[in-house]
Formats: sequence, structure tokens, C-alpha cells
Amino acid sequence: MATYKRLPVAFDHGEGAWLWDVDGRRYLDALSGIAVCGLGHAHAAVRAALCDQAGTLIHTSNLYQVPQQAELGARLCGAAGMDRVFFGNSGAEANEAAIKLARLHAHQRGITNPAILVMENAFHGRTLATLTATGNRKAQAGFEPLVQGFVRVPYNDIDAIETAAANRPNIVAVLVEPIQGEGGIIVPDEDYLPRLRALCDHHQWLLMVDEIQTGMGRTGRLFAHQWSGIKADVMTLAKGLANGVPIGACLASGAAAEVLGPGSHGSTFGGNPLACRAAASVLDTLEHEGLPSRAAVLGDRLIDGFRTRLNGVTGVQDIRGCGLMIGIELDRSCPELVTEALNRGLLINVTAGSVVRLLPPLIIDDDQATEIVETVTELILMFLSTNADPDAGSPS
Repeated sequence: MATYKRLPVAFDHGEGAWLWDVDGRRYLDALSGIAVCGLGHAHAAVRAALCDQAGTLIHTSNLYQVPQQAELGARLCGAAGMDRVFFGNSGAEANEAAIKLARLHAHQRGITNPAILVMENAFHGRTLATLTATGNRKAQAGFEPLVQGFVRVPYNDIDAIETAAANRPNIVAVLVEPIQGEGGIIVPDEDYLPRLRALCDHHQWLLMVDEIQTGMGRTGRLFAHQWSGIKADVMTLAKGLANGVPIGACLASGAAAEVLGPGSHGSTFGGNPLACRAAASVLDTLEHEGLPSRAAVLGDRLIDGFRTRLNGVTGVQDIRGCGLMIGIELDRSCPELVTEALNRGLLINVTAGSVVRLLPPLIIDDDQATEIVETVTELILMFLSTNADPDAGSPS
């Protein structure tokens, strides 16, 4: 079905941060399959884990014990300070599990019409429930009626949340991204998540943190909310968890970890041996090679490079990010930059219409980081010089 507007390129193979198309042309990947291939392409540890597991057992279903799933769950819970985990196959499924968990938790507390607080410009998935939680009207259009039970407020606005709390006594949980990815790499104030944690404690809400794009070392910590020193009640993961093998995870702690029981949720493929072995190899590599801290260093280098070259340039609104999750906001729509970059052998993305989004693999080296800065800077300067300021009047 015509659900994608694909770029005119097909890739044949990759190695590290490089991809080669079917004609043999090489591209530097500064998108990582949309924050998925954090270890780059054809990583030796992931390849070995997949080949080994595929040679023994791929799937049996969750009717039986799955040792690889139990091992991965224990490791993730230990790293996140969580107690239990449910495995699905995608970020949307992980967030669906979180939404169901919050509703069931509310009903178990005698709240019959629970609501979940979500944010403007958020992105949580494309199933009906996660699409409703998503703050993108364009993505929602045509799929009405949407799912009831969500209250939306501006991101990074604690006052708006306090107002909602006063007006909606049926709120039972908050679903929030530590950094909004699809929304334009929006980094909140440093005290946003701690204050949100305090509000959730005060109102007995579940704090559910969507780490699908921000997790697995991308921002310089294994999970982005760890920068704030908080602990979530529920956390969702996917994208970078298995470096391209489909897997999603919904982790929970405390009372939230005991909500779902036999028959309350499930997945045929979720947490199968193949996906779990791949994810375990990613965790091994992140830990042994110190890639989260490396991402923090490289991210600072990239942002400093862009600010040195682009600060004060008319048309550049902001340069922001955390680790290897970087956004350069322009004052005008710029989707054509994606094709221009492709023509230059670089893979980037434009999100929220006017934000150049960079999500390179965590394994990029210094020379590749420099190439990304130089190429993107040149493309932006050329674009701004040849595309009129949207606010400029037409000549008289």
C-alpha cells in the first residue's frame, strides 16, 4: 500500500556508519534508520548473536518459558531500576501496553473513567490508542473517532499540568517523552521531569516515560530520563533496543509492575529468542564499548560545530539536542534538504517541517562527525541563500 513516500534510493549493504546503494554508491548514515541502528550496520556482535540463535531456535511462543527473554528482561530491569517487563514487537506496541496498564491500574483503584495526560507535538505511535496520544493532528486526520481518555497539554509546561489536574480529577497517568523527537528535537527545561515526577507523586499518577527514540544510549545515558535523576513508574523502549530487529518493551516498577496478569495482555511474537538475543548483544556492546558516554562527547562536538558555523545566520532559529539526537530549526519549511543531502551522499531527516534532525549511529568516529557538520552546514547555508525568507514581503 502507498503508505510511504520513499526516497529514490535502495540500499544493498552497510558497514558501520556507511551504506552502499544497489549501484555501489556510498552514503554516510546520519539517521540510523530513525534512531534504530545505534551500533551502525552489520555490527559483528549483533550478526554473531543472530546467526547463532537462528541456528538453534527462533520462536516457540509465550505459551512456554523463554530463557533468552527472561535474561534480557532481568538485564533491562536492572539497568532501569524496574521490576517487570512486557515484550512486544514495536514502539507502538510498547506504548499500547503502557496505556492498557494505566487504565487497568485505574480500574483496580476504583476509577471507572480514567484519563491519561499527554503532550502537544508528542509522538507515541500509529495504532488507534497511540495515535490519539500523539499530538499531531495531521497524523490523526481521517481516523476518527479517536480513542477517548486522553487530556492534552503543552510540552514543558508544568503550570498547564497543574491546571489540568485541578479540572480533571480522573487523570491517572502522564505519558511523556524526555525529549520530543518527531516533534522537532524539543529538549525541556532541566527541572521539567523532576517537577513532573513530584506532581505524579502528589496526585498518585503513574509517570510513564516514552524512551522509544531517546533510549539505548542515544542521549549520552542509557535512558534519557536518567539525566534528570528521576525514576519512572513505566518506561517504554523499542527502536535502538535490538539494532534493527523488531522488539518493543514496556517496563514497570512498584505497584505498576503488578497490574498486568495472565490473560490481560499478550503477544505472539513478543520477546522471541531471536529478538532477545539481538537486544542482549546491543546491551553488551553499549556497556563494553562505553558508547553512551561516547555519544555525549560526540553530541557536544556536533552541536558546538554547528553553533560555530551557523550562529547568527539569518534563517537559523535554534540548534539544540542531547547526545546524538540533534535538531537544527530553520525559520522556513525545508523538506527538500533531505534530497539535497542524499545527492551529497548523506542521510538526514527533516521533522516538524523545519527541523533538520540528526540521529547518527553511536559508533561514528571523529572524521565522520566532522563530515556531518561540514556537509549539513553547507547544505543549510546554500538552502537559505536560495530560498526566500517566508516573512519577507514581495518586492514592490
